[in-house]
Amino acid sequence: MCFWNKKHSTYKEFEKLRIEADDILEYIDGVIYMSPSPCIRHQEISSFLHGELYNSLKGKDCSVFSAPTDVLFDHANDEAKKKVVPDLFVTCNPENFTESEYVGPPEFIIEILSPSSRSHDMVTKLNLYMNNGVKEYWIVDPIKNHIMLYAKDHNNEVQFDLMNIGDVAISKTITSFEINLNRLFN
Repeated sequence: MCFWNKKHSTYKEFEKLRIEADDILEYIDGVIYMSPSPCIRHQEISSFLHGELYNSLKGKDCSVFSAPTDVLFDHANDEAKKKVVPDLFVTCNPENFTESEYVGPPEFIIEILSPSSRSHDMVTKLNLYMNNGVKEYWIVDPIKNHIMLYAKDHNNEVQFDLMNIGDVAISKTITSFEINLNRLFN
C-alpha cells in the first residue's frame, strides 16, 4: 500500500484524482492510498474465497462483490467520508448501490494481505470497518497461512479468533459460509 499523497487532501481532490488516475485509490481520514496490482497468490486466494462465498449465498438475499468495487462510508461532511476497495465484501442491501459504488457498511469484508498492505489492512482498515458498522472482517494472511476473524457480538463488542492450518473458519454473519484452511492455503 503506497501513499499517493501523505498530506491532507479533501474528498473533492480525491474524487478528481480518482477520475484521472488508472490506479486503485482509497481515501481514509484525508489520506489518499494507492493499491499496487496484487500478486498471483493473492488473486488465487481471492478467486477461491469469492467462489465459496458465491456458492454459500445461493438462494439468499445477499451477494458477494470483489475488487475493484468501491465502498463509500458516507457522512454529511465530505471530509469525514471514507472510500475503500475491499478484496471481497458481502451485502444484503442491494438498494445501497449507485451506478459506481456501494454506499454504507457491508455486512462482511475480507482483505487478503500483501507485503505492501499489511499495516493498512491490519490497523487502518480494521479500525475503519469496526467503527463504521461492518459486522465481520476477515484478514487472510497467505504468508503465515492463517485468518484473523473480527466479528461484533450481540453487544456490539468486537470478538477475535485466529484460525490456522487444520482449522475451519466459520462466519458469524454469513452462517452458511465456512472455509477449511487446508483447502484455502494448498
